[in-house]
Amino acid sequence: MQIYGTAKCKLTKKAERFFSDRGIHYHFVDLGEHRLSKGELENIRRGLSKTASLLDSESSAYKKRGLQYMDFDEDEEIIANPLLLRTPLVRDGSRVIAGEDQAAWKLLAAQMKNKPA
Repeated sequence: MQIYGTAKCKLTKKAERFFSDRGIHYHFVDLGEHRLSKGELENIRRGLSKTASLLDSESSAYKKRGLQYMDFDEDEEIIANPLLLRTPLVRDGSRVIAGEDQAAWKLLAAQMKNKPA
């Protein structure tokens, strides 16, 4: 399992704590240091529900870039600046949860606990 976010993000820390408290091991991917490849972004998109958005329109990166006033290719912007992603991104195989969604985290944690070793 992977948790994508930044070291300073409170919601990312909350997700890390949530899974750690349940004994679920994860790999942290710091978006401040790691840019997503096009293929990685496509895999993340495939794992999201159809209605979920990857772009955080409330982020300082979004506002600083002025994206609220522009037409743009979302994937190109995210690849160029991963800090535009809504965090945390919790990924287990093909499943992806974007943002704080404790109900989805609980379901994922239960499924992971029931996986055969």
